[in-house]
Amino acid sequence: MMDFVNYLLNGVLQGQLYALLALGFVVIYRASKVFNFAQGELMMLGAYAVWTLTLGAGLPPWAAIPLAFVCAVIFGWVVERLFFERLVGESVFSMVMVTIGLVILIRGLVLVVWGAADRPFPVLLPVAPIIVGELILPTSLVIGALLTLVLTVGLSYFFNRTRFGLTLTAVAEEPTIALSLGISVRRAVTLAWMMGTAIATLGAIVFLSGRSLTVQTADVALAALPVALLAGLESIGGLLLAGAIVGVVQALVAAYIDPRIGGSASSIVPFVFMLVILLLRPTGLFGWRHIERV
Repeated sequence: MMDFVNYLLNGVLQGQLYALLALGFVVIYRASKVFNFAQGELMMLGAYAVWTLTLGAGLPPWAAIPLAFVCAVIFGWVVERLFFERLVGESVFSMVMVTIGLVILIRGLVLVVWGAADRPFPVLLPVAPIIVGELILPTSLVIGALLTLVLTVGLSYFFNRTRFGLTLTAVAEEPTIALSLGISVRRAVTLAWMMGTAIATLGAIVFLSGRSLTVQTADVALAALPVALLAGLESIGGLLLAGAIVGVVQALVAAYIDPRIGGSASSIVPFVFMLVILLLRPTGLFGWRHIERV
């Protein structure tokens, strides 16, 4: 029984890491209506910024981490200015294709600047697990879950209760009307990308602390994509529940099914969720239903 509880709690914590990464998808989509397939690559850029400033330049973590977040915000600003500034009001398809191009471009830039070799990521979070009786919980995932909770509550309040957050939502829904009301659409979209890149960097710190950093690191964001879809791309608070569902199912499959089949069925669990969501409920659990009048 305790093994089951351990699997359950560790699944919830792993799901909250997915929710943290998915938060970047949702923030950018909520404010700009861009579904950013390059979110994993932005996370990877943030991770390489952390590595460069800590192990590369030898700065202490208390100085390197804030500088890494500054670099991440600059990355987001540059990406938006170079690739999306002129696409405001254009079709969703055009923006999605640009994000797919960004995946290839950023991976190529990383290979040119840092190379393809594996690099040890600095240990920024405690390694020793939290042990309570027979419960064993990874400290990094516990910290990540707390950060996810704080960020989710804060951003939910920001987008739903503050004037500027509501302005961002209005910009995404009707950019033309927002412009006619004197709202700076470009500034709102730029802020969304800067926020999304900073969140991606935070996710990289939680996920990679003490692990290896490679170009394939960006692929973890693919597992977060089904969490964003399950919650609904407009829902920030729903990410907590969606992450817990995906994480628990994945953990239980890894514990009870993988050993029986001698494979890794757990690795495809998030993508099975994604297909089921798209077939049965494209708006997710808490997404907005859009009604178009013809």
